[in-house]
Amino acid sequence: MAHEIQGRGIFNPYAGMRQVASFTLLSDDIRDGEPLPAEVYAEYAGGANSSPQLSWSGFPAETKSFVVTCFDPDAPTGSGFWHWAVANIPAAVTELSAGAGAEGATHLLPEGAITMPNEKREPSFTGAGPPEHTGVHHYWFVVHALDVDHIDIDPQSTPAVLGFMMREAVLARAIIVATGEFGGAA
Repeated sequence: MAHEIQGRGIFNPYAGMRQVASFTLLSDDIRDGEPLPAEVYAEYAGGANSSPQLSWSGFPAETKSFVVTCFDPDAPTGSGFWHWAVANIPAAVTELSAGAGAEGATHLLPEGAITMPNEKREPSFTGAGPPEHTGVHHYWFVVHALDVDHIDIDPQSTPAVLGFMMREAVLARAIIVATGEFGGAA
């Protein structure tokens, strides 16, 4: 079932969740409603497997931490595809640099942040790589503002478990939905 998000009829994976306030998410690398740049695609798809730069503002004053996620609900899996999830980002941090999701790039993340394993079971960002004949995919880059300092979660847990664990702590969400398709990095 399609849901409206920012005036476009696309599946909204957050439509069935508790509705919360929104705040501003910006990026030097991606734009809402526009195609992903080549570097955000996976290496096997012609990209650099680089997570985009993200910065956010206007979140609720009672925010104590953030979670950043990237999810593709259009993946032909029946359950979507988690590309990235970082938990326990302190409230004082309002930006992640490009490449912060790279494997081994913990120096680009704030102290205490945890990168959950993506669908490939790697604790890093994995770039877009839509299979041929699957149409346009929508990549939901979301910053979740939480009312807790941290989520007590096993670092080997999946992003779906993280979503469950933080569901009642979410105060607000900031969203950029970028698009990608097979051959888009060429």
